[in-house]
Amino acid sequence: MARLHLFDLDGTLLYGTSAPVEISRQLGLERETVALDRSVAAGEIGPPEYAQRVHTLWAELTEAHVAAAFDRAPWLARIRDVWAEIRERGDYCAVVSLSPSFFVERLTGWGAHAAHGSRFPAVPFTEPVDPTGVLSAAAKVMIADRLCRQFGVTRADCVAYGDSSSDTDLFAAVPVSVAVNADHRLTGLATHAYEGKDLWDAYELVRDAR
Repeated sequence: MARLHLFDLDGTLLYGTSAPVEISRQLGLERETVALDRSVAAGEIGPPEYAQRVHTLWAELTEAHVAAAFDRAPWLARIRDVWAEIRERGDYCAVVSLSPSFFVERLTGWGAHAAHGSRFPAVPFTEPVDPTGVLSAAAKVMIADRLCRQFGVTRADCVAYGDSSSDTDLFAAVPVSVAVNADHRLTGLATHAYEGKDLWDAYELVRDAR
């Protein structure tokens, strides 16, 4: 039976940062977005309000800004190598993130079979963000179930990789999980934990697990 590897983005594939922070860095608005990240992590605001606030901050956002943010972000090493290996073994890999879809979906170009993020309007923005399209921890599980049906696997065949509270529901739903540079709350739920900057080393913890 094939396996489905499910990767979070912020703090997991990106080391010590989030896609919104990297996008905002291109606009000189990094400090404001770091503050929003802290607020959502502390539970002071929810994902829909977070999305609406960054959408407002990004009034001047262009595709060039997004491309620069993606290219210059501090990605973990060997992401593409891991996904190539997963494909060669006949398994599947997908990214499921609360970050904007227009950033997350770029990872299909690196070899992900699928990439799902919170639904934002096209850049440059000419319409508001729809809060019903913003993902949550529970929505990650719903997307994982949809991907399972798409790829012909079950939750029992899934491996989840994450770093924070937005991954708790998914870690509870699948049998194998890797806490990547994670906070203590998630590490306590994971079957494995990894600290470092190389995704291959995290992947090797579960490479042959069944």
